[in-house]
Amino acid sequence: MTGESRSLSERGETRRRIVLATHNPHKVEEFQAIVAATRPDVEVIGYTGPEPIEDGVTFADNALIKARAAATHTGFPALADDSGICVDVLGGAPGVFSAYWAGHAKDAAANLRLLLDQLSDIRDPHRTAQFVSTIALVVPAADGEAAEHVVEGVWPGRLAVAASGVGGFGYDPIFIPDGQQPGYERTVGEWSPDEKNAASHRSRAFAALSPLLAQL
Repeated sequence: MTGESRSLSERGETRRRIVLATHNPHKVEEFQAIVAATRPDVEVIGYTGPEPIEDGVTFADNALIKARAAATHTGFPALADDSGICVDVLGGAPGVFSAYWAGHAKDAAANLRLLLDQLSDIRDPHRTAQFVSTIALVVPAADGEAAEHVVEGVWPGRLAVAASGVGGFGYDPIFIPDGQQPGYERTVGEWSPDEKNAASHRSRAFAALSPLLAQL
């Protein structure tokens, strides 16, 4: 076994803990997998503290609101992702309202059905859309002046006319990413977790964030 392949504990090293400011277990699992693939020295832990009111009007606003709350509550550096699907023909909606598109119950299945219904008369090439992820990192400081960073990842594609696949969550079963072979395109709901984590909007945002984590 080489020094590179040995675990951190075997090498006497410790991992830096960062709290992920979400109560969504799907996001926690996805972030843990994304981070573990490139930064095994960073341990992403779940957040069980109070949820702040997300009253921002942009993804960045809401990501910072959540990351600040988690950093203050736990004392750990905190990550928060605010993400959603932005449909071009709807002027970028649902956008920041993606989780609440069908109402404040945050019913993912109802959100998906409503969006498909709204686009029922829209055909290609006008079903273009993007998944957008904005990640905020807030690092508490002893003097009270927390350091804040915001990065963004965009995953372009288009929307299917019907849901397909049981993988992922949210709008994954109707999102067809760009760059697939014509005639063999799949929604993200049909992708494996590893495939999604390697290409998703969150992985793209994390790639931009990773150099900042090295400075912790």
